[in-house]
Amino acid sequence: MKAPLKKTAPRRTARCDGPPPDALLHGIDEFNRQEFFGQHETLEGIWIREPDEVRYLYQGILQVGVGFYHWRRGNWRGAVAKLGHGLAKLEPYRPACMTIDVERLVRETAALRTELEARGPDDMPPFPPPRLPRVHRLIEPA
Repeated sequence: MKAPLKKTAPRRTARCDGPPPDALLHGIDEFNRQEFFGQHETLEGIWIREPDEVRYLYQGILQVGVGFYHWRRGNWRGAVAKLGHGLAKLEPYRPACMTIDVERLVRETAALRTELEARGPDDMPPFPPPRLPRVHRLIEPA
């Protein structure tokens, strides 16, 4: 009988200094095209199989995307919750990990989450907001 995987917490690892895997880049492209359901499927596939704690970087981006998916569908509670979960997962990877500008994503997403919370479920702004975050890379491919 196989022992269950030990649950770990998000933390920065040496993998942050390496390049992003192709599947992460694919999920980021989907995120940036606002294909939030697709990015969920892509990033969930690599998050589940990744043994290193960098997996929570993938999961954080995934959860932010799911938060925006909920916003698009008018689900205030789901949007606020998932954006918060994603931000918490991303926090240890600031300012950058695997060439991903985590700092910018966290800052821009947190500002929108704060706005959603302040407005409440009866005053959700339309989606997409004018400052919808994208996932940026600090080192662009050649």
